[in-house]
Amino acid sequence: MALQTRDLSKEVIQQSTIALQDGSMLEVLDLVRMLPKRRWVVRAIWQQQAVFAKIFIGKDAQKYAKRDAAGISILQKAGIATPELLFAGDCEITGEPNAQAIVLEEIKSAKTADEIWPTLQPKAQFELATQLVETIAQHHLNEIVHTDLHLNNFLVAKQKIYTLDGDGVRAYADLTYKPALQNLAELISKFDVLEQDAWLPNLLASYKKLCSWHLPMEVAQVAPLANRLRLKSANHYADKKVFRTCTDVQTHALKGLSYKASSHAKIKIPQNTADLDALMQSHNLLKNGNTCTVALSEIDGKKVVTKRYNIKNFWHGVSRAFRQTRAAKSWANAHRLKLLNIATANPIALMETKNFGLNGKAYFLAEFIDAPDAQEFFNSTANKGHRAAAIQNIATLFYKLFLLQISHGDMKATNIKIVDNKPLLIDLDAMQPHASKAAASKAHARDLRRFMQNWQSEPALYNAFVKAFKTVYADNAPLELAEIEHNK
Repeated sequence: MALQTRDLSKEVIQQSTIALQDGSMLEVLDLVRMLPKRRWVVRAIWQQQAVFAKIFIGKDAQKYAKRDAAGISILQKAGIATPELLFAGDCEITGEPNAQAIVLEEIKSAKTADEIWPTLQPKAQFELATQLVETIAQHHLNEIVHTDLHLNNFLVAKQKIYTLDGDGVRAYADLTYKPALQNLAELISKFDVLEQDAWLPNLLASYKKLCSWHLPMEVAQVAPLANRLRLKSANHYADKKVFRTCTDVQTHALKGLSYKASSHAKIKIPQNTADLDALMQSHNLLKNGNTCTVALSEIDGKKVVTKRYNIKNFWHGVSRAFRQTRAAKSWANAHRLKLLNIATANPIALMETKNFGLNGKAYFLAEFIDAPDAQEFFNSTANKGHRAAAIQNIATLFYKLFLLQISHGDMKATNIKIVDNKPLLIDLDAMQPHASKAAASKAHARDLRRFMQNWQSEPALYNAFVKAFKTVYADNAPLELAEIEHNK
């Protein structure tokens, strides 16, 4: 069966074949990644060996394929490990006269750094981070810059790092300090902000051993740049990418628009407002307010929390008509937190309705978290070890939000679930990232004050949180701004 661009999915692509320019055939096994109307990455069999292939389509297919192959050649000439390029040239795709393919060897028993990372203990994560920094140092030593430093662009096999994605590889005639600094900070920004704080001095020392500049790369230069790049990347992902079809999201055009997480593709989400409203019955309502209705229901055997953001009257509708819906904010912020390694309920779907082009009711669906909120946890948990761990973990969460310049906006105890003594944030429609440090500090102080109001009547617990905050925060200035002191 010849591969066609229309209706591309894992089901359509299974067992498809692609004819290559040299007369060989590529037997496609699975779709790994897709950039709509631009590029597919597939697992395949070519000349009786397992391979990965990139299929380029569209009017610029030749340009991107040529650039990808050129990048691989740059790495190979520098002696930097990368999968061998087996084929590069034209291929036959129905309806795509410019289609190109590049075929790469499959590295046996290898996984991307992004896949491996969550499975590692902190010590092993640090060791992998060091290997990645050393790989970037090797790039720079050979006057190479990789412009797309995501962890899934590095393959790990038997303690060896392979650089992937030749499209992002650039050779410099004379690589200077500034682009090298920017590039290293880009990699550092892919690590958790707390890991960055702990690891950065040692990572920079490892970089310097292989690639030293007349101006040393110090924590004071790298850390703030990495922080800015991390926020920029997270904001692009959460505010733009998840509102279009991509690897993580499927979009559907209805009366308005709907978005569905690819991770929940098999769940049959209702596709109209009547069916969504039917999920909300009197017996399963968690909240029934004028502007927001929340219900717990079950879809295809999975417990789902559905939040409907209501338009209560004409003037309320006018005030909300041109602003981003609160459902869309929840959708964006859930993805933002997941990208930044902060626990939250997994987003499932977003649906927004339009009336004469203006925003109407909007729905946000997320996984149900079967766990007590912070108030319930501390009221019901007598185990001192569990209580102490939860207090420390909550303090760490606040500090992480402070470093990321993100405010929650409604830090009630009921908006923090406790799972295995660790906090998980819900109710994200008031959450926002802040570009300004001053604005972020003020908002963070409000979050701290609101959180501490939960424990005003429990001095021992209140004081335990104060102690934990003062231990976790490297600088007590945020606590002083929030006027966090022991409750006497």
